[in-house]
Amino acid sequence: MNKSELVKSVAVKAAISQKDSAKVVEAFVDTVKDALKKGDKVQLVGFGSFEVRERKARKVKSPATGEDIQVPEKRVAVFRPGKELKEAVLKKGKGAKATKVAKPAKKK
Repeated sequence: MNKSELVKSVAVKAAISQKDSAKVVEAFVDTVKDALKKGDKVQLVGFGSFEVRERKARKVKSPATGEDIQVPEKRVAVFRPGKELKEAVLKKGKGAKATKVAKPAKKK
């Protein structure tokens, strides 16, 4: 799902126009960005949390040349899914059946 599909889905579920839905989605994204820039954590109970983590400086090898490259430390945004989101993703859709992989027959 891309941003325009998200806007359409929010508009339908919230019974609002796509124009208003786009404003809501954009406001949400901007709010999360601003909070993370300040170093705050954004928690949405049941959905998950967005936070900033520090990555330490490290050395890596370039796959192309094999040279050691120094990667500087940096701050990265991370998302950690909440319990309800994890459970929703794990549940199988209606009519989905688990398939077993047949074991090879033993040779006699």
